[in-house]
Amino acid sequence: MPVLTVDDIEVGYANNTIIDGLSVTIPEKKITTILGPNGCGKSTLLKSVARVLKIERGAVLLDGQSMKKLPTKEIAKKMAILPQSAEAPSGLTIFDLVSYGRFPHQRGFGSLKKEDLQAIHWAIDVTGLSELKERPIEALSGGQRQRVWIAMALAQDTEILILDEPTTYLDMAHQLDILLLLKKLNEEEGKTIVMVLHDLNHASRFSHYMIAMKDGAIVTEGAPETVMTCGNLQQVFNIQATLAACPFSQNPICLSYQLTKETECLQQTAAHS
Repeated sequence: MPVLTVDDIEVGYANNTIIDGLSVTIPEKKITTILGPNGCGKSTLLKSVARVLKIERGAVLLDGQSMKKLPTKEIAKKMAILPQSAEAPSGLTIFDLVSYGRFPHQRGFGSLKKEDLQAIHWAIDVTGLSELKERPIEALSGGQRQRVWIAMALAQDTEILILDEPTTYLDMAHQLDILLLLKKLNEEEGKTIVMVLHDLNHASRFSHYMIAMKDGAIVTEGAPETVMTCGNLQQVFNIQATLAACPFSQNPICLSYQLTKETECLQQTAAHS
């Protein structure tokens, strides 16, 4: 059974409908990336799955149960959410912020128990922050801060991680660092990861499953080799792309592109390089 099922949802802001009649399934223990042009509805879809936005019609099912009927605390035990450009209150240390991830497992305002501390220290360790755990959040680099937010989500001890553009505002090295961490969490911890990315090559390299959107609808979905084709990229982004095989994953990557509406796709394979 898929971990998450989106069934014929309608979502919007005020009187503006962004998504109307969208259905999709998210495979379990895989990395799924949602991509598409600005304003296509990808973050709206992610926020709908995360129950940040109210669904006007349809349903999002978590392990076969409608999320509308599940208590928020029960959802938080199964699904952790990292919003775009998250900010922490001033004065918190890494340990302080990561400890917030244990809130769904606590009763009232009780102190941290042994299992809470174990989860916090594990999350800090697996994200490579053990030596910095007493450092204030405001003293960290952008990449380190992203790691802290991921650690907080991991301390929540959920099967699913939902991330809205986790590499935004990071330089190339820190982007790769975060994505390699997510890959490690998927492979070693069996986490189901759902994220929005703008970088096509990162999405293809690190994803098992991709969902390409345009104008609030899904244009195509599937494995990277199914989604990352010249025809799909032309339809979704209006670009003429030159493709090759990634030397690290063997999945398709975009070498370069130009704007186009109707053009013949140029494809370059690793054999030609």
